[in-house]
Amino acid sequence: WQASAEAIMTTDTFPKGASRKADIGGIDVTINGIAKGSGMIQPNMATMLAFIFTDALLPADVLQALLAESVETSFNAITIDSDTSTSDTVLLFATGAGAAHRPFTDPDDAGLNDFRDKLSQVMTDLAHQVVRDGEGTSKFITVSVGGAETDAAAKAIAFSIANSPLVKTAIAGEDANWGRIVMAVGKAGEKADRDKLAIKIGGVTITDGGQVIPDYDETPVAEHMKGSDIDIRVDVGIASGEATVWTC
Repeated sequence: WQASAEAIMTTDTFPKGASRKADIGGIDVTINGIAKGSGMIQPNMATMLAFIFTDALLPADVLQALLAESVETSFNAITIDSDTSTSDTVLLFATGAGAAHRPFTDPDDAGLNDFRDKLSQVMTDLAHQVVRDGEGTSKFITVSVGGAETDAAAKAIAFSIANSPLVKTAIAGEDANWGRIVMAVGKAGEKADRDKLAIKIGGVTITDGGQVIPDYDETPVAEHMKGSDIDIRVDVGIASGEATVWTC
């Protein structure tokens, strides 16, 4: 796995791998994954390659359904520079080389619940490694949006924040400039209620009900901005759509 992960590196600074054990129909199976990517990243498409293998014996249509579900909250929820190329690929293979288990023909079979969860963990782990290895990166940023019209709307708003050059420069400069987050919410083109907008940075509430909270103290937020892991949470006050994306 190490040699394979190193072989697919281009501008990566470290090989990327992840592994989990999963229970499938009462039998332990393994899920291993490797990936490469550090620039020109906002799947889909991007210069990112990921290869995931399991020793379970699962048919292609079941694998495809599980992969398509997990990719939306992992590889399709990251951006380094919002730029795209033509070569991103995520492939999932089942070798059937592990211990025998009962057959599965339905991706929604309850016997696959743990496998689905562990597959998502492997893919998210690899996706995070791609972001952490972004070319020139100094900070890993989580952007979570709630209260949107739909999950897709929440994702669009989250990507608008994550890809904003002004938000990125504020974070790089360790400046708690929440006004730039408001700007990025507005330019996303999705429904948002100005009078319900709520923003948290590093778990600290900055705005609530569309206004800065009366006793807002920027000190803990400024301290959070000095760290290498930045957390931004926004509620746009429309409905219950939510999404999380990661950038640097």
